[in-house]
Amino acid sequence: MKPLILLIGGGGHCKAVIDVIENECRFNIEGIIDKRELIGQKVLNYEIIGCDDDLEKFTTIKNAFISVGQIRSVEPRIRLYNKIKMLGFEIPIIVSNQCYVSKHSQIGEGSIIMHHALVNAGATIGKNCIINTKALIEHDAVVENHCHVSTGAIVNGGVTVREKTFIGSNSTSRGYSEANGFIKAGSVIR
Repeated sequence: MKPLILLIGGGGHCKAVIDVIENECRFNIEGIIDKRELIGQKVLNYEIIGCDDDLEKFTTIKNAFISVGQIRSVEPRIRLYNKIKMLGFEIPIIVSNQCYVSKHSQIGEGSIIMHHALVNAGATIGKNCIINTKALIEHDAVVENHCHVSTGAIVNGGVTVREKTFIGSNSTSRGYSEANGFIKAGSVIR
């Protein structure tokens, strides 16, 4: 029997995370943690079974994963990451079976590599990161902790994406440059 996993956050990003987890076939989703007023509702047939204040009740489930997205602020993801770590949950790395991740790359706990993303040789992805659908992380790039590289974004070779950075959809970085803060969609990072 596959191990159970608890998802933290039931919005739009949660739907994409569910799809990756279902396709990866490594975990069975026990339920979702979201706002108290949403308990009992479903996200893609998975029930919202509690809120953040209830997390202590679910520590018999070994694995938890943050399925809250990151656009305006990374702080909710960091707060939840720290909380589930403190409670003793294991936070796995989730990798779509429809992406490519080089065996010569490194990925930190709690990060997700979405469908059709590519993580090339020598790349390093930190903890609690989202590498979204069709994103490219090229050779020797470093994506530090708590970052979101959005759909179709290109992080070229040798680029450093600083901690807590959001890179918007279809942004492109020049090789060996640095990305920091909020990078809007379609930007060129020099």
